[in-house]
Amino acid sequence: MDTVASNRTRWVQLLLGLIVMMTISSPQYVWTLFVKPFQTATGASLAAVQVTFTIVIVLQTFFSPVQGWLLDRFSPKLLIAAGAAMSGLGWVAASYSESLFGLYASYGLLCGLGTGIVYVGIVGLMVRWFPDRRGFAVGVVAAGYGMGAIGTTFPISDMIAASGFRHTLLVFGLILGAIGFLAALGLRSPKPSEIVPVPPGRTASAARDTAPAEMLRTPLFWLMFLMMTMMSTGGLMVVAQFASFARDFGVADALVFGFAALPFALTFDRITNGLTRPFFGWVSDHYGRENTMAVAFALEAVAIVCLLVWRENPYAFALLSGVVFFAWGEIFSLFPSTLTDTFGTKHATTNYGFLYMAQGVGSLLGGPVAAMIYASAGSWIPVFSIAIVLDLITAVLAYFVLKPARRRWLGVNGAESVGIEPVRRPALS
Repeated sequence: MDTVASNRTRWVQLLLGLIVMMTISSPQYVWTLFVKPFQTATGASLAAVQVTFTIVIVLQTFFSPVQGWLLDRFSPKLLIAAGAAMSGLGWVAASYSESLFGLYASYGLLCGLGTGIVYVGIVGLMVRWFPDRRGFAVGVVAAGYGMGAIGTTFPISDMIAASGFRHTLLVFGLILGAIGFLAALGLRSPKPSEIVPVPPGRTASAARDTAPAEMLRTPLFWLMFLMMTMMSTGGLMVVAQFASFARDFGVADALVFGFAALPFALTFDRITNGLTRPFFGWVSDHYGRENTMAVAFALEAVAIVCLLVWRENPYAFALLSGVVFFAWGEIFSLFPSTLTDTFGTKHATTNYGFLYMAQGVGSLLGGPVAAMIYASAGSWIPVFSIAIVLDLITAVLAYFVLKPARRRWLGVNGAESVGIEPVRRPALS
């Protein structure tokens, strides 16, 4: 196949991947709209109902290695389509749930497994289709997941008010599930003749593919896992408690550009959290993964410091929160592209499944740990301080530890990358 046709095909694949990712965004990002109705319907406590969301996140992240293994061995098209259908079916089944168990088994189980299959599968396909633009391509589909709910939030809210939450779950479950299923049927892995050649020195590309078992024995993988866990934990310490500290700072209901500061900030943050993924992915394609990580992670630390200093100014709070999200969301484009650069594409989906578990660890640590620290200290300042320290440590690790470690790995494997000159072993005389 000629280069022009191959290039056109992969952009179509990127578009289809973006659409599917957008259809699985709502179960996570619109969940908050259904909490109170489910409390009323089941008569359960807030904590008991919120277990549903925990199930979604745990199944989405901690089962990702198994999901990745299946995707690497069977048709990604059919599995991703099944995942999209499961996510929609979770909403349909939840519309009939009358008990906590039914809610956990429908919304929690089906949406959690479905979104995990789709997320890991789409990322695994994009790193194969775009060896020369991995950061950007992964960033685009990750942005679809981060921003997809923007288009559904207000319609869902309006339908809940007009027709009730059960009818809303049924209608949107069918719509989102059908769109995701149909779009996924157009996805496929690239043929060898369709892979666009990588310009020399453009981006890292492992000389040999590394299987998951071997990858898990390398300190390099665990360094990436630690870094992603630290970034996820620090970011989620702020993200998960955002509304709470906005109220404590006294800015939640203050007006910003004619809008209440908290909803304005949440909308603005969702946009910046989506845009950062392709942006920093593109930057890393041109200037190196670790170089970009160091700058982005340090930027988040600075943004959190500024947010803390000007926390009582509603304008500064709203705008700086957008910078915090902008400097955090890029982990979902930088880490998968760096991992594939390092360990190859053959097992990319399974390998990323293991790394993606770091997001699950961060979600379990970030929210509960931040709440415990606040309850103990009676202040959000220690929480912010820990997030700042984690960001700075990870930025330092990216430039001074990960970069030379990958240089050694790529040198041994004969690969080259932007910002990383491989270490050549001296010739034997």
